[in-house]
Amino acid sequence: MLIGRVALITGASRGIGRAISTKLAQNGVNLAVNGKSEGSLVVLKEDLSPYGIGILLCPGDLQDPDVPSIIVERTINYLGRLDILINSAGVALAKPLSETTVEEWDKLMMVNARAPFLLCREAVPYLKNSDIATIINISSLVGVKGYINQGAYTASKHALMGFTKVLAQEVHQDGIRVHIISPGVIDTEMETMTESDIDPFDLMSPDEIAEIALFLLTHRGNAVIDEINIRRASNLPWR
Repeated sequence: MLIGRVALITGASRGIGRAISTKLAQNGVNLAVNGKSEGSLVVLKEDLSPYGIGILLCPGDLQDPDVPSIIVERTINYLGRLDILINSAGVALAKPLSETTVEEWDKLMMVNARAPFLLCREAVPYLKNSDIATIINISSLVGVKGYINQGAYTASKHALMGFTKVLAQEVHQDGIRVHIISPGVIDTEMETMTESDIDPFDLMSPDEIAEIALFLLTHRGNAVIDEINIRRASNLPWR
């Protein structure tokens, strides 16, 4: 089902994005991978080369509003199609709202909310041509809850959640499925920065999120999952 398909993945050089890139490569998906550091993308390409897939490096800072259209266009030009869009790139901030600067607020909004919006907008015309067209936005539990000292981060993920719900309805008739995954704290550099008091042994693995993304892509029957909220096993259920 996935062999020969094309996925565009942001934040691909580390964390959840890297885990999803690896999982899709193992399943024969050709990749256009975005990250801020070209050097990290080169390492990723080398690590994924044994899987024999096509890999296009699309370095670029998603704070730049021109980058989304550029990387979508490059994906089409070099890989010929687009079946899957994974918006995994994100930035976090642990700071009281009273101390958050305008620059910090804007950066989180640009990367966590505006960039996924622009990528979706640019990708939809091409996704309409795919019979497995799928968008997966990686959010966070802060997208449905609120945590002290994470006001800007929470606001950006609420924005991502809001536009994802509307987008899913707007492209439903085009056969494009839109999902959002909202995990708790993952064992990544970004997440542990905001939750430094959690025992590392309790953290979820990026690979666990990649498995869920793969499930969404390979189970395309009449049952559709809109949103998945994921907690650590050590957390109380339904909290």
